[in-house]
Amino acid sequence: MRITGGIYCNRRIKCPKGVIRPAMDRMRESMFSIMGNLYGLSFLDLFSGSGIVGIEAASRGASSVTFVEMDKVKKAVLYDNVKIAENCKTEVFIMSAERFVSLTKNKFDIIFLDPPFPFKKKQELIELVSKKKILTPAGRVIIHHPMEETWGDKIDTLVLEDKRKYGRSILLFYINTLQQINQCD
Repeated sequence: MRITGGIYCNRRIKCPKGVIRPAMDRMRESMFSIMGNLYGLSFLDLFSGSGIVGIEAASRGASSVTFVEMDKVKKAVLYDNVKIAENCKTEVFIMSAERFVSLTKNKFDIIFLDPPFPFKKKQELIELVSKKKILTPAGRVIIHHPMEETWGDKIDTLVLEDKRKYGRSILLFYINTLQQINQCD
């Protein structure tokens, strides 16, 4: 796998053993193009796997990237890959995404979720992200899911901003409606 853009463009990263479904190059390039400038933003990569998406965010200017991966088999490769991102603050947590979201006190500008497609609690996890208020007021939540799943235009304080199809999978971009509330105050 390779980094598709930014200062680490074309650098290769290792793929850990076990079940992994790395985000396609074309999908990552498109996703980061849609997001635009990441300079100074914080990025949370839930279900990190190899860390490719978080490293891509660092490559494109994110100031901090937090990686969360539950599978301990992927731990050594994830830590090794994250070393590439020497231009930004990085943290790695080996725990479930649900536990991390429940425990963290940090806020993030962008939260990316790429759970295993069979994972049954995707929407509940996004609701938890919204309820725990770990997304900044102007933040975005992006989820990668199979096209067979149906998602609403609104999840708690999050509103669907964009939807893109890549093969048999979909990327949904939700924005935090707290942004509009705060601007009116």
